[in-house]
Amino acid sequence: MPVMMARSRTEKHRASTPLELFFDLCFVVAVAQAGARLVHAVAEGHTLTGVGSYAAVFFAIWWAWVNFSWFASAYDTDDPLYRVVTLVQITGVLILAAGVPRAFDAGDWTVVVIGYVVMRLALTSQWLRAAHCTEGAERRVALRYAVGITVVQLGWIAMLFLPADSGPVRTAAFVVLALAEMSVPAIAERDRSTSWHPHHISERYGLFTIIVLGETIAAATVAVQEAVDEHDALGELLPIAAGGLLIVFSAWWIYFAVPIHDYLRGSREAFIWGYGHYLIFGSAAAIGAGIEVAVEHAVGKAHVSDTAAAAAVTIPSALFLLTVWTLHARHFKRDLAEQLALPVAALAILACTFAGGWAVFAAGLVAAAAVAVEVALSRRPAPAG
Repeated sequence: MPVMMARSRTEKHRASTPLELFFDLCFVVAVAQAGARLVHAVAEGHTLTGVGSYAAVFFAIWWAWVNFSWFASAYDTDDPLYRVVTLVQITGVLILAAGVPRAFDAGDWTVVVIGYVVMRLALTSQWLRAAHCTEGAERRVALRYAVGITVVQLGWIAMLFLPADSGPVRTAAFVVLALAEMSVPAIAERDRSTSWHPHHISERYGLFTIIVLGETIAAATVAVQEAVDEHDALGELLPIAAGGLLIVFSAWWIYFAVPIHDYLRGSREAFIWGYGHYLIFGSAAAIGAGIEVAVEHAVGKAHVSDTAAAAAVTIPSALFLLTVWTLHARHFKRDLAEQLALPVAALAILACTFAGGWAVFAAGLVAAAAVAVEVALSRRPAPAG
């Protein structure tokens, strides 16, 4: 068996591999399934349960992706065994995706949990391999990861045996287990960090953001096309389509406005930044679902109010802007004017919720204006001294 040794944090020209890109594309299948069921739930007026199920499913997708990405940044050997184990993780997310409709519609999380456990135990085998090939503190870190992940998976399996009608208990169990999952890296790396590569990690997160935004555009395009074909409502849909495009284009621009890898100097910054992307990825995918809800509402298929249909777009859009600002944009701002641009834009987008049938278009104009303001402010001469 080839040796699995840690890669250098200063390795030159470290880029995402074809296997990592394939991994991301397969994960977006599950993102698309979660988004589709969120649309159905919101359109039928089951917003709270739909959002709750979406948050739970997206946590499973996001956390498995995060753990693979950080492990690969430190230990990617790209040999046959590594590739096979990664393909097993891809199989796990496809199993999870197959269980999403049942989880949303019937509250049956069995298939979702099975898929999740497959992904997590496959990664555990990678950590055991790393432990086998290393020694000292590095080996202890790998073993802590392996033990911690395995213990939490036993908890997820045990959760399946809770009574189907024990909603609050299941919710509490989910919260506890999710917190346990997120505590594993902090515990495992308490006295030594893995050798993740800052540039590689920032690229991996950026690429997944692009793929999620692409899925958002794809889902919204299909929704508009079907509505035009079935209802001949192009006039009602044009403002939604235009506003949706402006929001997604602006989201891309704002996310990639600064090179974040220079900020990721240590584990503390990296943990906060990496964990916070749950909201960035989740809100980016939810924008697409919101646009679909707005389209269905415009043609009379969604059983929600004008305000609720608009909020399905404006809330995730505002959340995306605020989270991107909080995680990295604010660290590169030079003065108060630059700092306020995104938070003010987020509040203005929320205000667009009450603009009736033009809400999505208005939100798109605000997002585009935020980009224009950011560009104008960034081109000012640097302050003297």
